[in-house]
Amino acid sequence: MSGAPGGRRPAFPGLPGELVLEEAAGARQRCREGGGSVPGTLLCTNRRVAFLPAQAPGSRAFLHSEYDVALPCIRKLVAASSFTKPKVLTAASTLKFIPEELAVFCRDFRLLRFHFHENGLAPQAFRVANAIAQAREAATWLGDTGEGHDGWSCPAEAPLEDEDEEQEEGSAATLLFESLRDWETELKRLGAVGWRVSAINERFDMAPSLPQYLWVPSGLLDHDLKRIFAHFEECRVPRLCWHQPGGGDLLRAAGFHAASEPGSEDVRCLEALLLGGHGPCVLADTAELPTLADIQLAHLKLRALCLPGAAAEEKWLSALEGTRWLDHVCTCLRKAVEVASLLAGRRCSVLLQEPSDRDLNCLLASLVQLLGDPHTRTLPGFQSLVQREWVAAGHPFPHRLGLLRRDSPREEAPVFLLFLDCTWQLVQQFPAAFGFTEAYLLALHDSSFAPYFSTFLFSCQRQRGRGSPHWPCSQTYTPVNGWQDPQPGVPRAGRTGSPACRLPTVWDWGLRYSRQQRARFRNPAGAAGTVGLPNAADPQTPSRPTDAWPGPGAGNVFVLTKGTLSPQPFPWRSGRPPPRLSRWAPSLESLGERGGSPGGNRPPAPPPGLLLPCAAGPSVRLWRRCYLRGLPEAQHGRFAPSPAGLAEELMLLQDRLSAWQPAGPCTEAASSPLAPSR
Repeated sequence: MSGAPGGRRPAFPGLPGELVLEEAAGARQRCREGGGSVPGTLLCTNRRVAFLPAQAPGSRAFLHSEYDVALPCIRKLVAASSFTKPKVLTAASTLKFIPEELAVFCRDFRLLRFHFHENGLAPQAFRVANAIAQAREAATWLGDTGEGHDGWSCPAEAPLEDEDEEQEEGSAATLLFESLRDWETELKRLGAVGWRVSAINERFDMAPSLPQYLWVPSGLLDHDLKRIFAHFEECRVPRLCWHQPGGGDLLRAAGFHAASEPGSEDVRCLEALLLGGHGPCVLADTAELPTLADIQLAHLKLRALCLPGAAAEEKWLSALEGTRWLDHVCTCLRKAVEVASLLAGRRCSVLLQEPSDRDLNCLLASLVQLLGDPHTRTLPGFQSLVQREWVAAGHPFPHRLGLLRRDSPREEAPVFLLFLDCTWQLVQQFPAAFGFTEAYLLALHDSSFAPYFSTFLFSCQRQRGRGSPHWPCSQTYTPVNGWQDPQPGVPRAGRTGSPACRLPTVWDWGLRYSRQQRARFRNPAGAAGTVGLPNAADPQTPSRPTDAWPGPGAGNVFVLTKGTLSPQPFPWRSGRPPPRLSRWAPSLESLGERGGSPGGNRPPAPPPGLLLPCAAGPSVRLWRRCYLRGLPEAQHGRFAPSPAGLAEELMLLQDRLSAWQPAGPCTEAASSPLAPSR
């Protein structure tokens, strides 16, 4: 197989229904490091822009993460020539010169550069550049339509993994929360006594954007629970999302309906849901967090700053501060620390309240659990956390990532990417506490823009079940074998029990990443994590005493504002007088006192398993490996922040050394600049 014009390119492992529109054999993709390039074939299909190296990698996965970009993920396409100024290509533009280089600016901060030599590539370069511009405009995000997409079909030569390859540990242990069994399994792991799984929304008739199953108090019947739905925006009622043994319960809900006037029976049911007999309820709204508009504006400024030549070197740090992206990261971390500290060892209920309950509540609930639950810091635990608090909870991924061309008005705000940045900050501060690495977070960041998986393709579980584009019924998908025609007499099997074959989840990493890449997802120096939480069997163990609530007794409602608790009446017009204000408002400092006198100078020790990160400015850093991928010179020396990073850098150097050895004698390779990054 040759990469030269006229030679045969490697077999293209296409997606079901994918058609090659144009190709340019002999193109070269510029590497991010060293200034070199890789020869191969550049292809434009109706799904993506793909690059096939002349020496195809050993992995047979058909979604190569390093060599392709989905058409909806392309933000800007620029053609360049030495005889004219660079031109931004659109479907309406006319290309009047032969491009020598094609730059693809991606929404995930990648910058792909393809160079075309003059030896017979002029017509191919012109055609493939125009084809990419046209295909990008014509491409639609699959979740943007409700059609069945019957045109998708399996290619004749589907790439298969080894038949005897076992399913990866991470994907096998990940709970998708699409079945009653998954919800019951997780509730049992948490040891949440007094809570049960309710199937009141099994048909999505109570709240279309909520999952089918909810965690509610055992003493609250579904008949009484139905009274509460109408009093919350989008009918997103309070429900349990995490229980800390020996501590409190974390709930989440939407804002109260403005026109809500509940009766006395409705108030009783809501009190039973919020208080649960465990003590007072603390309302922690998201007013202190950045708004969706703030997040979107900061992300746009950050993306513009991370382009080549965006700012002078002496003004770059001040420009970074002006984006306010790191300020938003600090704010989210501080709020998560407040809630996690309040829950630790306290018998109370903390209700995260957001007007929609579909954006910042997802971020805050996930961060709180990362701080307090060691299981969520393992690879399968983190994936289950994303499934429950983001995917099943109804976060509108297609709208927030800005990949819906028919989205009017625009609702773009990358809240999930902000969460990944916050998680990266935790991994940097506590590398031994996490079972996954920066490479894994980067893969998840990039995969959120890939329209090949059901995880980020739809806005809620109901839409995912009804509008999911199914593969033809004559084929079966498995994480090991991919899409296959069924064998006669063999019944169809699926991990989710769906009668039809659906798009795979993003957790099937073998579809995009090689075995070597997936090995870098796990942190060899990180803790393996635990299945349960510390002292889950006995919440009253001496090492984790359940502290008495300081101040007014159970049954009251407080609001958490800037680290201080203030009494608060139920926020509806029930005619009930607000609770009497106490002489003092308990703060987080007073709540954190464990043992000893309240005025003691000895600082309290954090409970086992609780992470308390530093959210001050110097401790929160820029995720350079993600945001500066378009600036190769800025990547030098940024690949070894942890033992896992050192192992990954060593592997990269070995791969680069093996690529240089066939090019010349050993002396030439030895004189090459292969020294490790500083």
